Amino acid sequence: MSANLKPMRDDVLVVIDAQNDFCPGGALAVPDGDAIIPVVNGLAGKFEHVVLTQDWHPSGHSSFASSHPGKQPFETVKLSYGEQTLWPDHCVQGTKGANFHAKLALTGSELVLRKGFRQAIDSYSAFRENDRSTKTGLGGYLRERGFRRLIMCGLALDYCVGWSALDGRAEGFEVAVVEDACRSIDLAGSLAKAKNAMIQSGVSLLVSGNIG
Repeated sequence: MSANLKPMRDDVLVVIDAQNDFCPGGALAVPDGDAIIPVVNGLAGKFEHVVLTQDWHPSGHSSFASSHPGKQPFETVKLSYGEQTLWPDHCVQGTKGANFHAKLALTGSELVLRKGFRQAIDSYSAFRENDRSTKTGLGGYLRERGFRRLIMCGLALDYCVGWSALDGRAEGFEVAVVEDACRSIDLAGSLAKAKNAMIQSGVSLLVSGNIG
């Protein structure tokens, strides 16, 4: 895929976790996270098909530091499926923080995929939960719809967007990530690591101005 991208009918824009808790003032705010909203809205006008993901945790989720006495956010623990970064309580089901940003103008989206709703497993990727074996069903949905290329954006580039992009490639799709429609947490070098992994897997990194 070249640096310029022409939207096609078998493309789908996948907007990852554009939720209040990941924006300034939220429980797990990504720096400058709300700055992506107008860019995402603009992208949605260029694609015929749009899918949203929504982080959707129950209270007391295993990824919350508050569920592990003596632990603080951004520390790690060993869970049944391996190492897990602990986060502040965020995107709890039914709360304002779990809602999409109020200025996200994507009422024409065709699917809202909720992830992270299993108490004992976190889910960064839109395709597989963090145990790497539990699938969300998104891959099957996209294949059945006949989509070939995924254009991804959202929050955060180095976690949920990056993991989704890698898994999209593993599922056999072409994947492009729109960098100016993302922001990152960059925890202990996570941004550089994520971008390198995406490039190595064949994910294209581009900017919104090169789409159209």
